[in-house]
Amino acid sequence: MQMPRFEVPEALVTEILSKLPVKSLMRFNCICKYWCSSFQTPHFISKHYHNNLKNNNLNPLLQRFDGNANLAYLSQLSVEKDENFLVKQNIRLPFFIHDSPYVWGACHGFFCLHSSFMNDMEVAIWNPSTREFKILPQSSVQRPTYPGLTCKYVIFACGAFEFDFKNDDYKFIRFVTLCYVDTECGIESPDDVSQVELYSLKCDSWKEIPSPNYSPLDYCLSNNCLDGICYWQIVMGNSPYEKVMILSFDMANEKFSVSPILEFVGFFSKTNINVLVFNGSVGVLVYPVEGIDKSFDLWVMNGKEWTKQFSIESIPGVVNPLGFWKNNELFLLNTNYEVVLFDPSTQELGINSYLDHHREYVSLFFYVESLVSINGIQEHRDHIIRQLVGDASNNINRNIDQVDTKYDDG
Repeated sequence: MQMPRFEVPEALVTEILSKLPVKSLMRFNCICKYWCSSFQTPHFISKHYHNNLKNNNLNPLLQRFDGNANLAYLSQLSVEKDENFLVKQNIRLPFFIHDSPYVWGACHGFFCLHSSFMNDMEVAIWNPSTREFKILPQSSVQRPTYPGLTCKYVIFACGAFEFDFKNDDYKFIRFVTLCYVDTECGIESPDDVSQVELYSLKCDSWKEIPSPNYSPLDYCLSNNCLDGICYWQIVMGNSPYEKVMILSFDMANEKFSVSPILEFVGFFSKTNINVLVFNGSVGVLVYPVEGIDKSFDLWVMNGKEWTKQFSIESIPGVVNPLGFWKNNELFLLNTNYEVVLFDPSTQELGINSYLDHHREYVSLFFYVESLVSINGIQEHRDHIIRQLVGDASNNINRNIDQVDTKYDDG
């Protein structure tokens, strides 16, 4: 007797598929043409992304630097239970042939990668989930010229990557400093010139926007953008009585603004201030400059008012914070070059990864998987090299130069 055929309603199939990891969906592309086309529809892409947001499916990506090889790279950390954030994959970025790449922003599952600081700049947008990679064009913004002066250095020291909801566009902003020298004697000019450049993914081009005449500090934790607005700290006044303010940039109207002085942080010379996004609000994490026993105060902005969310009393052996995880847990870098996770509810530290690297290059970013396309190309060995770490409990600092023979095509 033939069993009756049972058909699953299409809406239920879509609901199930929208909760799967991107890697699984990419495999299903080869199984069903209908599924393959449905995965590319705006409805499914949006549903998949918002399911990840709703379930708080964060993925940590650690930015690191191998001092022995003079090489920056990324490490994907496991979020599986009982694996304690062990490294499951190291990622090298050979596209950046002139300088070490750094993450200059994360948005909707994308990372904006930027070579470090001066002159020839490579910039790319990368989706680590779909492995799509887009190389940004060189900026066409003209540098100002002055009689008797030559521009010697172009320094890119700060930037942000965010979505413009009004214009349905991804944009990248960066602050540029131009250093001039006397053309005849080569003496450096005491006055630098500032420019601000804005890239639009929709137009695939750069343009110059008016500079706010402030130099933002790139002291941000994980993400400094929220609802289409980017935030940085700026310092006003003279040492040792500097005061901190917040500079913001709205991607939609492309305008800067400055928020009131943060009176509660004290003097800038004695206090570290990190701008961050915390539970859907802009905030700052405040902690002392001196000492290795750190205490932390988290403040968030409610309208125009600042409210203290909580304080963390003295934690021994801490160099600096790296970012907040779920349930208000705080990733920290300690004096043993270990990434540790502090749980404020239990006041306990958990050891996660040993780092034999330059501590000043360690930073942490979080992303949720996304199927959104950036009209780029599939990553290949000229851009991204992935090294699977078979046993993450082994020394994760193995020589990354060997990754060419361990490339993961899967």
